Amino acid sequence: MQPRLLRLAAVAVPLFMPFCLAGAARAAAPDAALLEAARAAEPAVIVSLKDMVAIESGSANEAGLAAMADYTERRLAALGARTERVAPAAGRSPIVKATLSGSGTRRVMLIAHMDTVYPAGTLATQPIRLDGNRLYGPGIADDKGGIAVILHALEILKARGWRDYAQLTVLFNADEEVGSTGSGDIISRLADEHDVVLSCEPTAAKAVVKTEALLLGASGTATATMEVKGRSAHAGAAPDRGRNALLELAYQLQQTRDVAKSVPGTQLNWTTAKAGEARNQIPDRASAIGDVRVTVADGAAALKTALQNKVAEGRLVPDTETTIAMEEGRPAFLANERGRALAKRAQQIYAELDGRPLALAEGTGGGTDAGFAGRSGKAAVVESFGLAGFGYHARDEYIEIDSIVPRLYLMTRMLQEIGREGVGAPQR
Repeated sequence: MQPRLLRLAAVAVPLFMPFCLAGAARAAAPDAALLEAARAAEPAVIVSLKDMVAIESGSANEAGLAAMADYTERRLAALGARTERVAPAAGRSPIVKATLSGSGTRRVMLIAHMDTVYPAGTLATQPIRLDGNRLYGPGIADDKGGIAVILHALEILKARGWRDYAQLTVLFNADEEVGSTGSGDIISRLADEHDVVLSCEPTAAKAVVKTEALLLGASGTATATMEVKGRSAHAGAAPDRGRNALLELAYQLQQTRDVAKSVPGTQLNWTTAKAGEARNQIPDRASAIGDVRVTVADGAAALKTALQNKVAEGRLVPDTETTIAMEEGRPAFLANERGRALAKRAQQIYAELDGRPLALAEGTGGGTDAGFAGRSGKAAVVESFGLAGFGYHARDEYIEIDSIVPRLYLMTRMLQEIGREGVGAPQR
């Protein structure tokens, strides 16, 4: 799903890879006991979703985030995990880490985020409500549905005595919606200590894209800033003595609007601007902010250079100075070959459910913490193991209730397969 969103599986409908299945006729039979356990867990999942959505946890809501951290830590401790609060690298957003030790050989990490984009009081106008197959609530899909999948999948596996892993780590951060500035490097560091990372952002609702999916790629993010220095003057008595920074900014925004098209793997949209403090004064300062998406290494740096070169070509207002800054955010996410093998195994698992299709989305313009998890390439990373839903960052966000059982089945079977076969793990 940072000012990234919208996000992930999301506002733009993903482009899907061709299915790698030969069809339902060749699919293996499901694990009947595991499927029944997933079905039995559905009512409890709905209760968990309602409990979490009732905790308003916008990224700036310290009390709500603390309550979410308490809730998830309590649930993880009940699973027998060793829990701790990890200090963020910046800011005060809580990070909950839980560790389980098993008897297997693989190291697996599960990630999701506790924060939402909704300010306190949103529940008053967007209450939790059930309408047919949809359960509505702020943040219910992005990403409290992902947290629910992790908690209940681990409950199911615990009840079955599953311990086929060397270490299983769960990490819930609380600043994902604002760029993971305090947790991103922590996610990267911990991911490098694991063989596999499953990230639990939502998959797009079937009502929107027809087929649930896993995500194999997502754009990295950056923020471009253009600043213009001019000279102030009285707007009525002596405007010619000034150098209008606002006019120069408008000119340079027009000059640079298509620059990213010449820089492979980048996208730029100027989104906010500011100039002046008084109506009767020629503004001596003006600035604009641009949303940048990148799908290649060093794309942000290359775009910055291209922007600097463009503004250096000329100006509209004499004696003004225009500068470009670029602040990089999330790295791009691109699943490696082991991640792709993991995703194909997930397709086979989904097909056990009466041939149920699972698409593999090559990419989205939204950012994801999977980018931090996969930054070094050491771990096999796949995104979107959360519930199917839509309306993220908008009014009337929802999950599809009929995605709960298959997503629980997918997560539990996936973890079993990672432990049993080492799928997605590096060769040792």
